[in-house]
Amino acid sequence: MFRIGSMQVWVHDQDEALDFYTRKLGMEVRADVTMPELDGFRWLTVGPEGQPDVSIVLMAIPGPPVLDEATSTQVADLMSKGVGATIFLVTDDCRGTYEKLRARGVEFVEPPEERPYGIDSGFRDPSGNHIRLTQVFDTMG
Repeated sequence: MFRIGSMQVWVHDQDEALDFYTRKLGMEVRADVTMPELDGFRWLTVGPEGQPDVSIVLMAIPGPPVLDEATSTQVADLMSKGVGATIFLVTDDCRGTYEKLRARGVEFVEPPEERPYGIDSGFRDPSGNHIRLTQVFDTMG
């Protein structure tokens, strides 16, 4: 059938996003290519270590001709209010990963909490995208 290869999140600043996703979350750079022939368009992707077939595109909010200035400003404003993408990360130890990420400077908006499906917590990237960190319980056992 098909597989998910990559997903995209809008970011206000690609360098700031790159720093956050690599230094704070520990992801790897998959691609970082600037194309002068496309007015310096930058294709920037990261992904979890050990999962080379999945990447997250850190896409700068475009201006004209892709989006007019008013729309670009609206997208940036909505993102800063938390209306953006959500990335779901799965871990075997939500509380341990939470502590590790907090030590790296990640500011959580929701600490780990037990739910019917597992232990779940949440934080946002510098552009306002929501990220859920979840330890899913084995409900089949």
